[in-house]
Amino acid sequence: MTPAAPFGPYEFQLVLLRRMADHQPGLVEDALRELGATHGVMREANKRWQARAHAPRGPGELDRYRAALGEPEARLAIPGFPAGHQAWTWPVPLWPELRFTVAVGPRRAVWSRALTRAPGAPVPELGTAADLLPWRCTIDEVYAAFRDARAREQVSPALTRLDFTLPDGSACAAEFAWGLLQRLLPVEP
Repeated sequence: MTPAAPFGPYEFQLVLLRRMADHQPGLVEDALRELGATHGVMREANKRWQARAHAPRGPGELDRYRAALGEPEARLAIPGFPAGHQAWTWPVPLWPELRFTVAVGPRRAVWSRALTRAPGAPVPELGTAADLLPWRCTIDEVYAAFRDARAREQVSPALTRLDFTLPDGSACAAEFAWGLLQRLLPVEP
């Protein structure tokens, strides 16, 4: 892959997988096989994405997503937010039931980016630790299922941890990469 090589949805999926590889190497390995990619190709895609993100005269964040993913599938008003706030969504072939969603505010400012459930796709039932399987649910779905869920300090824009209580009263923590559940963590009393 050369710097002049196209950077599209295929490469963008590899960028998503690169962050997930730290938490779910087995699932990432399966996804790489499905995509016909190697770890080296994944690292190179991530390197190119990071170079674009940190280029002094590069495009803004929203324009980087549009350059990689094309025009959004949808631009939806965000309920409860003033006019001018929208959720831009793109399909992600690796996860057909999900969409890559960027929350856009006034002056095209990006304030959130995550994988979300596609409209009409079935939402998994979440009630126990056994339901919280890696890559099965999104951060929005955990927030909805566990009303006391609260975010801890973000490690990066793509990595978030939520703390919440399961119905049996036990404390639980979950880590999400790009809004997709990666793992449950033990919580110290």
